[in-house]
Amino acid sequence: MTSEAVALLADLVRARSVASGEGELARSCAGLLEKAGLSTALVDFEGGREQLVANLGDRTAPLTLTGHLDTVPATPADWSVDPWSAARDGDRMVGRGTSDMKSGVAAALVAVTRHGGRPHDCRGVQVVLTAGEETGCTGALRIPRTALRTGGPLVVAEPTRNRLVPAHKGALWLRLTAAGVAAHGSAPELGDNAVVRLARAAVAVHDHAGWPVQDGFGPVTANVGVLRGGVQPNVVPDSAEMYVDLRTVPSVDPQALRDLVGSLAGPGVTVADHVDLPPLDTALDDPFLALVAESLEAVGLPAEPAPPARYFTDASALGPLLAEQGSSVPTVVLGPGEPEQCHVADEWCSVSRVDEAVAVYAELLDRWCGLGH
Repeated sequence: MTSEAVALLADLVRARSVASGEGELARSCAGLLEKAGLSTALVDFEGGREQLVANLGDRTAPLTLTGHLDTVPATPADWSVDPWSAARDGDRMVGRGTSDMKSGVAAALVAVTRHGGRPHDCRGVQVVLTAGEETGCTGALRIPRTALRTGGPLVVAEPTRNRLVPAHKGALWLRLTAAGVAAHGSAPELGDNAVVRLARAAVAVHDHAGWPVQDGFGPVTANVGVLRGGVQPNVVPDSAEMYVDLRTVPSVDPQALRDLVGSLAGPGVTVADHVDLPPLDTALDDPFLALVAESLEAVGLPAEPAPPARYFTDASALGPLLAEQGSSVPTVVLGPGEPEQCHVADEWCSVSRVDEAVAVYAELLDRWCGLGH
């Protein structure tokens, strides 16, 4: 028998939301939460890409659960099934967004609706469903602080196999540009090839072996994700651009990384920020982590913190928005998806872990509101 959360996951997967259409999903999710007694509000981002903020109770400093509704693209020819069919293979559901991260969204929604449907005096619960996470948390960064209730802890339902993850790397995406001199392709010596200059920079960044390292987090990593320039083969390119994705660690100043990339790129290359998202690093002795650990233990799952995640999450954007001035909010990443399944063909998640996540979130919500413990 298919559980409520697994059925909801299938519906979410079938609704394609590749950098578009999140607004339709946000409205659907709002309807579910409203039936459970939550107040909801849509937050504008782009046309058809509205985001959702929902609240149970009217108290400040609620527990916030968050997930994103967008996915990366899928190339059907690379898949063994339709990426948006939510196909089942035993315990696995296959489809774009199953692990990253509609399974976490489905589990959180079901847990919150069950919690909200019970008569009690809750300390406050907030649900934030975002758009545009996959392009650098662009949706979350557009949520006004006034749309949120602030001061409370944050749970991000990104894929961790239901492990407690209190930290993750940040992201510094840099745009490198080079200006050259155009010339006829038959006389390249008369021009200055901007593509070649950036190609050399790409190799230098890719081959660099001296990136800073932080214990627990590992090294800063660098990926040359985009390199483009030129108009046609018989013209020496007079401009080119390149995007580099650096995954950062808390102990390293982002400016030091900008300077390092500029040094590796060499003269004639300009380096500018495209995305700057700070790492997450919640103290292991924070009382909220203990509450999450107790909730995991209560449903029979491992409670010890897992190592920092290599990916970033909307916590990088929402954490500062939720924090009171001069402080931070305790944050954990905990969701049913498989971290290794993010962005791959034939992406899948375990449906049994989806139901486990519902149980964990429900236990956490009860403990947060002091119900039965």
